[in-house]
Amino acid sequence: MMEFEKITVTEEEYPDGTPCAAMSPALPLQTGSPTVNDDIAAPGVPGEVTVNGMGAVRTGERRNEAGPRPGGPEPKTKASGTKLCGYLSKLGGRLKNWKSRWFTYEEGKCQLFYYRTAQDVNPLGRIELCNATFGYVLQADRGTFEIETPERTYILKAVSHQAMMYWLQQLQLKRWQNRDCPTGESAQTCADVQTQCAEGDFLPPVNSPTGVVGQEAARLPAPQRHLSNVSFKHPVTEIQNSVHSLRVNRSPREVTRSNHHCQEQQEPSGTETNTKRSQDTPVPFTLDVAVLLANSRRKTQSLSPTLRNKKKSGSLSTMPAEWRQIGTDPTSCLQQDVFSLTQEVKAQKELVQLLQKALETVQREKRASAQFLSAEDERERQELLRHRERHAADLSAQLEELLRQKGALERSVARKDGHIAELQEHVVLMVEESRAKQEVVLKLSERVGARSEARALQHQQAQVQNLKDDIEAYMIQNKFLNSEIYQLTQLWRNSSEQGRNLMVKCAYLEAKNCQVESRYLGVLRKLQGTKGLDHAQKEEIKKLIEDALQGDVNDALKLNPVREYDEYGFKIIPDYEVEDMRLLAKIQALEIRSNNLLQQEAVDRPLLGRWAQYMSGRSSGELAASPELKDLLRAGVPREYRRQVWRWLVHGRTASLRERYPSRYQELCGKTQASQHPAFRQIQLDLHRTLTTNRCFSSPSNPAVQQLQRILLAFSWQNPTIGYCQGLNRLAAIALLVLQSEEDAFWCLVAVVEMIMPQDYYSKDLIASQVDQRVLKDFMVEKMPRLMAHFEEHNIDVSLITFNWFLVVFVECLASDILLRLWDAFLYEGTKVIFRYTLALFKYKEEDMLKIHDSVEIYQYLRFFTKTISDSRRLTNIAFNEMNPFPLKQLRSRRALHLERLQAELAQLRSLQEAFVADSPDRKDKQPEDDEDA
Repeated sequence: MMEFEKITVTEEEYPDGTPCAAMSPALPLQTGSPTVNDDIAAPGVPGEVTVNGMGAVRTGERRNEAGPRPGGPEPKTKASGTKLCGYLSKLGGRLKNWKSRWFTYEEGKCQLFYYRTAQDVNPLGRIELCNATFGYVLQADRGTFEIETPERTYILKAVSHQAMMYWLQQLQLKRWQNRDCPTGESAQTCADVQTQCAEGDFLPPVNSPTGVVGQEAARLPAPQRHLSNVSFKHPVTEIQNSVHSLRVNRSPREVTRSNHHCQEQQEPSGTETNTKRSQDTPVPFTLDVAVLLANSRRKTQSLSPTLRNKKKSGSLSTMPAEWRQIGTDPTSCLQQDVFSLTQEVKAQKELVQLLQKALETVQREKRASAQFLSAEDERERQELLRHRERHAADLSAQLEELLRQKGALERSVARKDGHIAELQEHVVLMVEESRAKQEVVLKLSERVGARSEARALQHQQAQVQNLKDDIEAYMIQNKFLNSEIYQLTQLWRNSSEQGRNLMVKCAYLEAKNCQVESRYLGVLRKLQGTKGLDHAQKEEIKKLIEDALQGDVNDALKLNPVREYDEYGFKIIPDYEVEDMRLLAKIQALEIRSNNLLQQEAVDRPLLGRWAQYMSGRSSGELAASPELKDLLRAGVPREYRRQVWRWLVHGRTASLRERYPSRYQELCGKTQASQHPAFRQIQLDLHRTLTTNRCFSSPSNPAVQQLQRILLAFSWQNPTIGYCQGLNRLAAIALLVLQSEEDAFWCLVAVVEMIMPQDYYSKDLIASQVDQRVLKDFMVEKMPRLMAHFEEHNIDVSLITFNWFLVVFVECLASDILLRLWDAFLYEGTKVIFRYTLALFKYKEEDMLKIHDSVEIYQYLRFFTKTISDSRRLTNIAFNEMNPFPLKQLRSRRALHLERLQAELAQLRSLQEAFVADSPDRKDKQPEDDEDA
């Protein structure tokens, strides 16, 4: 005999359109929520029932007041005010569309049930409001709000903004009443709590919208049964609601006939009291529907006699006392009949599902038996049996795996339940704390209200008015005095700043004069290179150029406040070996003079003030990385603070090494004196090529040359993998000029080579340096496509120029003030600064380069154009503003990509070399034989 297992159907709606029992508790059909049997109780007026907490909607009759909420206990006293119910749109389903639902609030359980129409008896779902939060998004559709519970979030929409605010305030009030007024408390206590809550609200209460919320909303036409509004996930509930709508329209004869049958049906067990409802005037019930229901009852009795006997034996014992007292009351029999029909429909659904499963099992067995019997010989039958055994083994393995997964999920659920319990305890504590605070606030409010009397209030108001008059008088007097003080202050400021403005104006006019003279010399230089001039015109232009060079050069040098050399020994105006380049030097001198005059007041002094404010009260060891420091370093460090800031930047990168080897530099210098390093001779040769235009390294007898030699030899012993590479002498020299200490310069060289630059940047094959050149080309194609297309058109390889820029970090490639500002940011941010300034240099002169259409002239221009740039402010703005965005993550990814490609190319090249070397002996052996044959 096959044992049928009872199937429980969970009926809830979810926004994603799929039921999930793990997210919220199931909503059973009989207990815990309103059902067909629960929705009809003994009405106050014969012949009327209440549906979904509403009175009967009848034309020309007055609606009775609503009874208790569905499924909840009967309140002690009659609730006052409008019942919280009405139509709302709910967002749900797989297509995420709006569906109209009837919502009604249950007082006893603090739950919000929702139905398809106001006349339905079985809810489609419920919302727990005890631990829910309410809110709405301003950017959402008008009237849309959210109810967020620990399990999920419900998105609802009212017909108007007023209706939405009314729902939110009422739900908030209901939740508060449920927390402060348990089931056993009196209605007076709940009313007091409601009054206190209303006094503490931040927003005034919203009036109930007429005809939208409450009992009047039931008069609205119910939504039509189109596909978009029907819940396909709840077919049983839809059938039950349809049966109920037909049942309430049965004739008195059918009701009387079903009274005896209703007494045998099982009634819901529990402590909750059924709600009282009103009913419309009955209309005749069609005979076909009655016959169909009778046939379904007979089928149920014939298919499941055990279930039927169980109902008969337990109906009277489980019937509530109120129904047993009513006895033969027609309404009681009607309720029993409706409940029995609901049980019959449910039993029929369960039996149909079980029979379908049994039928599918029998069909599968039948197909297997037919296949087995249709086999031609014993061998095929054995093969079929083996296949079935393998299939059974696979199913067993799958079952074991599912059991293991089930165990893991159960453990995970247990852990989450424990966490939820902890959170619930925390919520309870927070609620209690909030309640205590509110009680304190209420008590204080009562004390303040008790002390305020009408006479004292009037007296205080009079005093306040007098004080306001006095304050107004004082304010008028104060404004008059402030105006006098302000005018005097303005006169004093104008007189004190007049001299400064005149000085600034003089500097500005002098700068403009330098710019005009620079443009004049530029025009002469262009005319000098023009080919269409006759001999007389060329002589005249040559004479003008000689007059400009001989007559004003001394005056320009005298007016230049920076002198011939700057503070670090760099020559401000470069010397060009070619005679024709002297005009270019004069133009550059005038541009430097103009920029210095313009930036002295607008940039240098405010920047010095910002650095003085930042460094005030801080030592070099207290500087911390921050966005403010980053912006200051990009703007440049004044000479007064550059040594201190560089020492901190270098120390931050080499702190771990210096802690492990506190006397590392002294040890390496001793090792240098004890034995000669293999790179000693190369270092000696490069010493005289280092910063030849700087007066600190212009003479071999200068102490800075000997210090530079010791630093390079110490680094060669420090990093034997690199030893010495041409270009390190310039890095060490610039560090020595700024830091003015051998040991600090040594650690600065270590920080640049080993910490800042990528690995293998100064190795024998310079792999990382080659990778950076490829990355630079990618950025130039992205940032300056026109210039790169121009270079490709004339076969210009920019890496021939930029390779040395990256290797020496622009030392001897830029003007000294621009170079030092670049190093300020480079020591803090790393190699990304080199890419930024390289792109900025090309962007600065992009238009000039696009005008040159000869490859030889382009290469000549690229070799010296960096030294002609004197506007450091504009170059810095291009590097750090116009080149954005420039993420470090993108730089790293492109480096990794090109490094992989370059290594593959080098590996291929090595394999070709090895193959060539392997073939060389054979060729040497074959050559004499060919000679002998010849």
